[in-house]
Amino acid sequence: MDVSLLLEYGWVLAVLVVLEGLLAADNALVLAIMVKHLPEDKRKKALFYGLMGAFVFRLGSLFLISFLVDVWQVQAIGALYLLYISINHIVKKILGSRNKTDEAADSTPKKPKKQSGFWMTVFKVEVADIAFAVDSILAAVALAVALPPSGLPPIGGLDGGQFIVIFLGGFIGLVIMRFAASYFVKLLHSRPGLEVAAFVIVGWVGVKLAVITLAHPSLGVLDEHFPENKIWKFGFYIVLITIAVCGWFLSSKVPEKEDENPVEELEKQAGL
Repeated sequence: MDVSLLLEYGWVLAVLVVLEGLLAADNALVLAIMVKHLPEDKRKKALFYGLMGAFVFRLGSLFLISFLVDVWQVQAIGALYLLYISINHIVKKILGSRNKTDEAADSTPKKPKKQSGFWMTVFKVEVADIAFAVDSILAAVALAVALPPSGLPPIGGLDGGQFIVIFLGGFIGLVIMRFAASYFVKLLHSRPGLEVAAFVIVGWVGVKLAVITLAHPSLGVLDEHFPENKIWKFGFYIVLITIAVCGWFLSSKVPEKEDENPVEELEKQAGL
């Protein structure tokens, strides 16, 4: 690889690591909440199974998608899925904020929900892992698939360099979920707008995958070389950076309350 190619691959990997970090923090917090009702020893076991499941499902998703990545129908489904989870999450976030306000105004006591047992909780965690794995790998594929050929031997339907970038992004996401999630959770807690920005980026990545789909030779809606066009690539990353910057500056910093420490709570749940 020449220097310019290394820089382009390195830039995509850096973007992927930041996106994976935000998604992994959201995933880790969801898993911690899912197992919160269990006794401490069982809670740690459930999270351990969850982490192992995350690794297996991400690796499985990567190898499966690597063989199907050049099928335009798979690309189209992936693009629609990324757009769906982006819009769905943002809408739920907005509606969730309204519901919290309504609940705060409603003083009627509510009956506690019946909690799942250990193995049912583990099952739910594994199902969540599958969804997280698909989200993560699809976002990584959409970012990496338009990279120029690296010259490395292909793996499945992917260029070897693209496969390595996607694998590293997914692996780093797992490391973040296990060891650095508390930092990202704290960041998301102090600047909640970043979570919305992360899912807007996921939607924008879905647009990129849609462009790749439309440029597929079997469809020919766009020129097949359009996804490699430097102006499109530059514009894509300018919009991506703009979303991230807007998410940072438009998200008002929330002061941490003395009795509310999400980082400590997450560490306690995960036994970190």
